[in-house]
Amino acid sequence: MNRRHRMIALIVIILFISACSSSKSSNPDTDQNARLLPDSSGKYESPVTIRIGTTVESTKSLLEGETLVDNQYTRNIKNNLNIIVDYSFKASPANYNQKVSLAIASGDLPDAMVVGPVELKEMIEADQLMDLTEVYHTYASPVIKRIVDSTDGEALNSVTFNGKILALPNVQLRADGVHLLWIRKDWLDKLHMEPPQTMEELEAAAQAFVEQDPDGNNERDTIGLAGPSLTGRLYANFLHSTNNLYGFDGIFAAYDAYPGYWLEDSGKVVYGSVQPGTKEALGKLREMYLAGLIDPEMGVREDPGESIMNGKTGMFFAPWWAPYGPIDDAVRSNPEANWQAYALPLNRNGEYRPHMSTSTSQFVVVRKGYEHPEAAMLILNNLVLGESEGTFTTERGPTEYPLRLTYAPTDETEYEVKALRQVLAGTSTAEDFLDKPEYKMLLSDIRNIGPVKLGPYDKYDIKYWAPDKNRAMWIRGYSLMVGGSPLVDNEINGIFSATYAQTKTMESRWPKLQRLEEETFLKIILGAAPLDAFDQFTEEWIKQGGEQITREVNELNR
Repeated sequence: MNRRHRMIALIVIILFISACSSSKSSNPDTDQNARLLPDSSGKYESPVTIRIGTTVESTKSLLEGETLVDNQYTRNIKNNLNIIVDYSFKASPANYNQKVSLAIASGDLPDAMVVGPVELKEMIEADQLMDLTEVYHTYASPVIKRIVDSTDGEALNSVTFNGKILALPNVQLRADGVHLLWIRKDWLDKLHMEPPQTMEELEAAAQAFVEQDPDGNNERDTIGLAGPSLTGRLYANFLHSTNNLYGFDGIFAAYDAYPGYWLEDSGKVVYGSVQPGTKEALGKLREMYLAGLIDPEMGVREDPGESIMNGKTGMFFAPWWAPYGPIDDAVRSNPEANWQAYALPLNRNGEYRPHMSTSTSQFVVVRKGYEHPEAAMLILNNLVLGESEGTFTTERGPTEYPLRLTYAPTDETEYEVKALRQVLAGTSTAEDFLDKPEYKMLLSDIRNIGPVKLGPYDKYDIKYWAPDKNRAMWIRGYSLMVGGSPLVDNEINGIFSATYAQTKTMESRWPKLQRLEEETFLKIILGAAPLDAFDQFTEEWIKQGGEQITREVNELNR
């Protein structure tokens, strides 16, 4: 690492050091009175244990022979911080929230865990959380503070209650909330078609993908458009506004419909799921599904990514980062699979108007009474440092890193696309970005993209890439330049929710209302209920608490 890069690393890791509080520890191998070593940038003089809750998915970011307890991340944390990571509970992504809810209800809490806004509010009301005000101001690294400050107060406001910071907020990319249309461009080329600009053209492309044998095996076995998995969502919503893989967000937006969002309308706030545009979009999805243009196993398939990997799906909706998921596997199976991303389809006025996300949606919480609350902050500092230095050996990102939160300026994807274009064009170098440590992966991306990006550098079809030169960098670069470019090159007239938080009545009524909504809409699309079931749903939604909740949301926005 050259001298300038060492300087950047130091900027990332510098922490203001303070003595730790002392109290009882249940682990005989750790010291409840452990203090941080002077000038250690956050390392304890004797081991400290933190018990956490975590998700267990595919462990694709673990190396061969590693486990959740012993892996490159836990070893890195132990070496850098002298913190031992243990696990209070483990759960699949589909069951994680249930595990969290059980822990909250029983009071048997891990020392720290990642929660969403609903669980955060429950824990605050149950008085289960440590005040992290001093922890954040004393221990958060300058880079994390700089990233948090990029939200203009939104991130800290989301965790500040009665003047106290009760959780550590993530900061996520706005790009994560935009669900682009990913298409097999090589299939379009084979069938002499252009990327679909309108819903009519999207429907035609899906039909061609189903009927015209784009994979060339002389069988009718291809899927026009993927749909959500067994545990997936039809669309993102105000409580889960990002990263909705395989949903139909783009189709709803083409009808100016934003189910799951609270929308400004003539000076009032209304719920998008009960608006006429949502019914119209559901009608189109129903037509497409019954015509065989949408995956016939939609809603029951465990992993729609399998049909993408196997070369049987032609289109799906996902954020810019899809190469980190199914597209990498698809290209491994077929190096000529030319997946490209588009800010499509447009609405009837020719505009691209996706729904947008909040900048903060996940939080690290620390239980009241834990002896070393600053340990959670130090672990997050270490994550950001590791990402900036390229410490972790992984192709899919450090998904198994303990207490992992996303920390990125809200415009990171767009900023990196522009910067990498300048570097590839020869108009900028890494030295031009040394004063931007908050874009923590930028310098590494600049140094490593060259071998995987073939000329011409302004062309992004799969034939202009060399994935096997550096698989991890190809996934990163392809995500940015293919998935991120539509966000830079198109006018994004995004729609924000009037709120991304729950009201009082939502606490008791929302789970039932959301279940009613999800079940009704899925039945309509699958043909198990008539389209007019939407009208009955609207009436029931109003009666079962929707009217009161709408009043409360309007009060929030006065």
